[in-house]
Amino acid sequence: MPVGLIVTFLLLFSTFGRLFDSLIIMAVVPLALVGGVLGLALVGMPLSVSAAVGFIALLGQAVLNGVLIVSAIRARLERGESIESAAIRGTGERLRAVLMTALLASLGLLPAAMSHAIGSETQRPIAVVVVSGTISAAAVSLVVLPVVYAALCRLRLRLQVARAARVSALS
Repeated sequence: MPVGLIVTFLLLFSTFGRLFDSLIIMAVVPLALVGGVLGLALVGMPLSVSAAVGFIALLGQAVLNGVLIVSAIRARLERGESIESAAIRGTGERLRAVLMTALLASLGLLPAAMSHAIGSETQRPIAVVVVSGTISAAAVSLVVLPVVYAALCRLRLRLQVARAARVSALS
């Protein structure tokens, strides 16, 4: 899993070309994975190899959601919108895509998550993690990610202004 996280971060960095955007997406991913853990706890399943495979799939889903949201916010910022406006409108712009991917994964694997038939011992943990995790990943992507992104953008701007003021005061 750590190798997967490193490779994912490198791919994000190569996509955005910015450390800031890549780090924000990777910082929100663990919050999305909490849904998978809660799903396993809710149905009383232990963490297993099958569940770990589900977490790997969930990692990809959470990162995809983050890429959709951050790219929409970045596009609006580059057009000159304020940070708050870009976060709200960019998230709204990608709302359908994030919800559709979450619903597709959740509804598609719901029968496997509820199954008690022969062979479900291996399929059920993957399905439970993906079903519960994609719901939390969508919520985190649509609520937490834009708020964190906007707050860190404002903080970064304040730090840049303060640094510029110190440099001009020293000159």
